[in-house]
Amino acid sequence: MAPSTASVRPKNGAHRNQGNKNKNKNIPSKEASKRQDKATISSTPESSIPLELQQSLLNIFRTTFTKRLDSDFAPLLQQVKQHLYNRDFSKAFGRIEYLEVYAARWSPSRALGYLQVFNDISDHLLASQKVFNAQNEDSAMRISCLGGGAGAEIVALAGFENLLKQQARNKNECPILSSNKKECMVRTQSFGINAIDIANWSSVVQNLFNCITTAPPLSKYASAATQAANAPLANLESFQVACCQYDLLSADFSELSPLLKDAGLVTLMFTLNELYSTSISHTQKFMLNLTSCVRPGTLLLVVDSPGSYSTVSLNGTERKYPMQWLLDHNLLRNTITATSDDQEEKEIPWEKLVTDESHWFRLPEGLKYPIELENMRYQLHLFRKI
Repeated sequence: MAPSTASVRPKNGAHRNQGNKNKNKNIPSKEASKRQDKATISSTPESSIPLELQQSLLNIFRTTFTKRLDSDFAPLLQQVKQHLYNRDFSKAFGRIEYLEVYAARWSPSRALGYLQVFNDISDHLLASQKVFNAQNEDSAMRISCLGGGAGAEIVALAGFENLLKQQARNKNECPILSSNKKECMVRTQSFGINAIDIANWSSVVQNLFNCITTAPPLSKYASAATQAANAPLANLESFQVACCQYDLLSADFSELSPLLKDAGLVTLMFTLNELYSTSISHTQKFMLNLTSCVRPGTLLLVVDSPGSYSTVSLNGTERKYPMQWLLDHNLLRNTITATSDDQEEKEIPWEKLVTDESHWFRLPEGLKYPIELENMRYQLHLFRKI
């Protein structure tokens, strides 16, 4: 029996302590420093994504986790919450039923929020992909989602691909300029995704992927026209996903490099602050390796809780730094390299394209999902490798 479906009742705020070692879902009470940055995103009170598409994303999770939602969901959810509260992430993400409960509970609303984010920055994404398409025969948009095992980024990107197709059809033109519109449309909407996470999410990712690339189930009474129009959210030919298990802070970067070096977009969604909280020095090292690895033109998208802080101990004294400050310190400062004779100052390796210190994604009325979902508040920073 399928789970009952109720209207989504948005709550302002998200569940606290939802992370693993590489995933932080906390929303701290402190606000980030009000430093004026290069660019800002305008705040929008409601999503600009078609309601039907948003419901399609929720349906992916509902269909994938029907059995879990309809059986022992509530007691398992309480167990997961307790492990997360205790920050015992090895237990919270150590059983497949816990992973399914986590993904069914918290990934749906994040997927809708991430879809809005991708749509908001679509001009930057498509411009970057146009450059890469001119350089390579492989037309797929390569995306590496760091800490992306729970499926929110994957489902959001499937929705984004679908949205691009809809926009291209509605405008009867391709979002990337080309003399061959049909070819351009295909090139624009071919995605290759690497989801990299410390936990083994492969089963969850595979089940979500199967649902994404399979036409949704229809009633046996569906009309012939409805059956003819029924299609998957994304097609196998244009949407591919690989799930990889690595601890970003301890893995040999030579193993991570093949998953990152060809990416046109690297995402850190509610992940970076937890990395900083685990080890600032190891995270800085990882970010430096990432900078050296990716190609010029690669975009780095960071989404995290507003007001995220990490504590640094220096000479026995603890001091808290905003995540945004640590990130800018990593990416936007000149690097000094010592040579045998003198020091060489290198150019700043990244430029910041977009920043928003506090933004709300609010679930629209009319969405249906078996359990209650929440609105999402976040900070956003988009960088481009120079």
